[in-house]
Amino acid sequence: MKVAVISDIHGNLPALQAVTTHIEAWQPDMVVVDGDVVNRGPLSLDCLHFVQQKRIREGWHVVKGNHEDFLLNCARADAPTSGPEYELMRFAYWAYQQLDGEVSILRGLPDKFVYFAPDGSEFRVVHASMQGNRDGIYADTSDEELWKQIAPVPAVFVTAHTHRPMVRRFNDALIVNVGSVGAPFDGDGRASYGQFVWTRDGWEADIVRLDYDRAQTECDYAASGFLTGGGPLAQLMLVELRRAGGLVYRWATRYQDAVLAGEVSMEASVRELLQDEDLRPFLGPPGWTLDL
Repeated sequence: MKVAVISDIHGNLPALQAVTTHIEAWQPDMVVVDGDVVNRGPLSLDCLHFVQQKRIREGWHVVKGNHEDFLLNCARADAPTSGPEYELMRFAYWAYQQLDGEVSILRGLPDKFVYFAPDGSEFRVVHASMQGNRDGIYADTSDEELWKQIAPVPAVFVTAHTHRPMVRRFNDALIVNVGSVGAPFDGDGRASYGQFVWTRDGWEADIVRLDYDRAQTECDYAASGFLTGGGPLAQLMLVELRRAGGLVYRWATRYQDAVLAGEVSMEASVRELLQDEDLRPFLGPPGWTLDL
């Protein structure tokens, strides 16, 4: 029995296509998409259509991630249409508009996928943890906290969300973070996905890393309108792609409260963050050009 699990595509179509080609050559019995197909990248609608077609024609299973929830929140009648809260989530509103009414596809997605192997062992897939789709599991998460995050403990617990691949043993359980197809955060810009194999000896897991056309993805950032329509945080997301490391959390720690209080604009806060010395090698077109 072979299972492929992909996650955190985030509107990156070239990465999704490269990973799918590799998966199809491997010929698994099952493919699971562990959330975050959309948002945070330039081609949410294209990626959603791609995955939806695989779901219909080839039986792919799809789990809902926190970024699917972000777009569903944009559809609420009381969702802000201006002001600091709107600017904070402007990239999500841009993706919501890109979906052009097809956000309803996201509404019916389940929060987990479960498969039982012939020996009765449970293979469970959730986007983050059993405590919620924003509750990430990390390599340094304590055993005590990990137990809370995955209980009841299955034979295999598959997670994602953090954009950092990981294989970890916990008692008799195998804990695997499959990383990110479209936006890795572990310093390795290659796309990531998980391969799982069940035999009579039990489950084994491997993380696969793949090159893809990142130059095309950068072109998609500009050509789709995401860099301008997605607001200042879209600029950070392009730099995240280039450095294969997260930045939105760094921004939020420094500036989010001030932005929400109206003390500084989104654009000013992002431009200030991009002055950080470690980010300078990753700046430039098609993103902002700064006077450094």
